[in-house]
Amino acid sequence: MTLWTAAEAAAATGGQAHGDWHVDGISIDTRSIAPGDLFVALKAARDGHDFVAQALEKGAGAALVSRWPEGVAEDAPLLVVEDVQTGLEALGRAGRARTDARVIAVTGSVGKTSTKEMLARILSDQGRTHAAVASYNNHWGVPLTLARMPRDSDFAVIEIGMNHPGEISPLAKQARPHVAMVTTVAPVHLEAFDTIEGIAAEKAAIMDGLEPGGVAVLNADITEANVLRAGAQKSEVDARWFGSSAQHGQLDYVLLSTVLNGDETVAQVRMEDRNFILHIQSLGAHFAMNALGALACVSALGVNLAKAVQSLSLWSPVTGRGARETVSLGAGKGEILMLDDSYNANPASVAAALTVLAATRCEGRRIAYLGDMKELGPEEAALHSDLARLPAIHDIDQIHCIGPLMGALHAALPVEKRGRHYAISAEACADLRGHLRAGDVVLAKGSLSMALAKIVDGIRELGHGEATF
Repeated sequence: MTLWTAAEAAAATGGQAHGDWHVDGISIDTRSIAPGDLFVALKAARDGHDFVAQALEKGAGAALVSRWPEGVAEDAPLLVVEDVQTGLEALGRAGRARTDARVIAVTGSVGKTSTKEMLARILSDQGRTHAAVASYNNHWGVPLTLARMPRDSDFAVIEIGMNHPGEISPLAKQARPHVAMVTTVAPVHLEAFDTIEGIAAEKAAIMDGLEPGGVAVLNADITEANVLRAGAQKSEVDARWFGSSAQHGQLDYVLLSTVLNGDETVAQVRMEDRNFILHIQSLGAHFAMNALGALACVSALGVNLAKAVQSLSLWSPVTGRGARETVSLGAGKGEILMLDDSYNANPASVAAALTVLAATRCEGRRIAYLGDMKELGPEEAALHSDLARLPAIHDIDQIHCIGPLMGALHAALPVEKRGRHYAISAEACADLRGHLRAGDVVLAKGSLSMALAKIVDGIRELGHGEATF
């Protein structure tokens, strides 16, 4: 199905189309571009204009540029705009405007991507659903997701993130959601914010983009709930609250109980004056709370809630976000269970991941590889060392620390639980074969720049004989 014609894209962006082309998708990366895609020549670490010729050679249907790139033929299919980023945003707004899809936008310090994936899984059983891929939640990710939206979509799920003040509101206004959700607020990106209350206020700005009559789904369990409440009152939106009955009185969506049972989380919740049992195919109380918020969102859209609960049971975490993987060490040599949570890390998500590790059934040892948590500001050392006081530490056998900041945790750990302290992930990879054995459960968790994915890949290689790293 054609996503954009040359005429439509030119009208949306105010640019000049060269050639009578049409595209079926949109890409910003020549490594993953598909034939028929519109290549968007963004400027990041490299100037995308340097890759336009390569994109066209790979079959791109056209390219969005701000100048004629070198090495490109005079009859090349191009859309020339004044600024590529601004052009992408205009294309995204046009993509949003031309569809009747019901849109949910999700933000929060922790759990955005998992909740977005839950919503996509639930809604895909009730209509044509479009959702952001990976963690495309920033100044280019949101308009890219909107521009990719098929015009016949019934539902869309947009993830919105931030690193600095003032980022969320303009992205929310591009998305124009019917439902906006805040998963939680935690001490993340403290380098850019003076207080956690400032982070909460920035998250509350997602309500700036709500369509008339829109609904805000907000977490009542967080200390900064009053900041979210003030934001809802300022925006004059319908706020619906989810949380734990143990902590609150009147809530719209209530988490009554959570049990970690084998390899799944079982939660009892109350929604729309009915009780439901949720079966989530991964361990973690945080998954139960995110699932409750997701169901609150789809309830606000008026979809079949009982069917949504059934669909939720088919969801499982994606790679790097808590995915569980069994690694065979070879015939007769046993297995290792790997918990791949390597994509990102902050104090709240690390605490949740360690709780999951501590609760996972294990025939051997429970071992964690933890990398630095970035962007935590002047209290970063204390926030790392404080992890040693988590109750979950009691049930974990060994913790290996990676990075200079994790040195604070390494020093604070009880001696019997203290593993090695490595400068980088590659150093830890070299020791995996000597440190791990059959029956172990292993968690890999750290900020993306710490490359804990190398640990994940290294563990996979243990089943392939002697490996080099």
